[in-house]
Amino acid sequence: MPDRIVYVTRLTRVPLIGADGADIGRVVDVVIDLGGRPPRVNGFVAAVGRRRVFVGAGRVGEIESEGVRLRRGSVNLRSFELRPGERLVMGELVGGRVRGDRVVDVGITPAPEPFAWEVATLALGASRGITGRRREPEVIDWSEAGELFADERSIDRQAAALGGLHPAEMAGALRRLPLSRRRVLAEALEDDRLADLLEELSEDEQVRLVEGLDRERLARVLDEMEADDAADLLGEFSASQRAELLGAMDPEEAEPVRRLLVYEPDTAGGLMTPEPVILGPQATVAEALARIRDADLPVPIASQVFVCQPPLETPTGRFLGVVGVQRLLRESPSKPLARCVDEDWEPIAADASDREVAERLAAYDVVALPVTDAANRLVGAVTIDDVLDRMLPADWRTSRVGP
Repeated sequence: MPDRIVYVTRLTRVPLIGADGADIGRVVDVVIDLGGRPPRVNGFVAAVGRRRVFVGAGRVGEIESEGVRLRRGSVNLRSFELRPGERLVMGELVGGRVRGDRVVDVGITPAPEPFAWEVATLALGASRGITGRRREPEVIDWSEAGELFADERSIDRQAAALGGLHPAEMAGALRRLPLSRRRVLAEALEDDRLADLLEELSEDEQVRLVEGLDRERLARVLDEMEADDAADLLGEFSASQRAELLGAMDPEEAEPVRRLLVYEPDTAGGLMTPEPVILGPQATVAEALARIRDADLPVPIASQVFVCQPPLETPTGRFLGVVGVQRLLRESPSKPLARCVDEDWEPIAADASDREVAERLAAYDVVALPVTDAANRLVGAVTIDDVLDRMLPADWRTSRVGP
């Protein structure tokens, strides 16, 4: 840590002193450049009479407890204007959030060059604990809060480039960045693209990425995720946090997620999607083909239609069987699904272990299995990608070849 650190909140109480020792005004803020690493101090904002003016860092000779002293010349009395790529410490950074804590101060230190300063530390917290005593602020290095100093122009460009990639490529590109930058880019992505990205990450990576999002934003992203992926992510939060997020989600999107959270994560119920393609026995082959032609359906879900008695949303009426896409392509378009059902498919119970699910998928040589409850109602389907995700080593995403 640097030998000398000056905290900005203290600077705002001191006078601006001319080179001749005369009081010119008082310091009210510090301007930093977002492009520097560490961020550089561009200058100081001073109140001179009723004006707020800018004093470049190079014009300052000393910063002392008695005041900020100019080393030469006078100040330009033109009104201060913030330029692109700059940020006010008191006006914008103090009061911001880092890791869920409030920024209460920013420390600056002399830079290697003469008459130059740079950001060194941040002070977080200083709130009262459960005992009522005031906690001391936590002091962290500026690099631990890189998202606070991100240049929005470069963020927008990088987020646009990232958002144009395939989700797996997005995940690969993001892993090569520091965590602070990942969070900034996640914040800049559209809700649906962030949802796509999260579905390509492990639960640990997901949690680290979304920790800085507020509840409303995270709830919108969860709305965009597949129900089983949303349930996996919510399973990483405490019960109270889960309840808050489910309450903030769209009720129609939250309901299937609530049902999934009832099951243990290493069971068929915990692995399944509650929204496979479901049709009644009187529906035709043409209707089934039209449903699975939807480009938004994941490939494993689009590979078969589950036939059930009404209601046709999970939990359904009595499960009747499955019709695979190859059978659909061989039958007449007007033929009812009741006459195409493969009755040899044995559904798997919702409390079956992930090992049992994997064995059944391998034995049947299929990409998805129906999951039923004790009343033989379809409650979802387990797809092979979710089973592989469960059975492979925890680090398979980061150790694989390619993006």
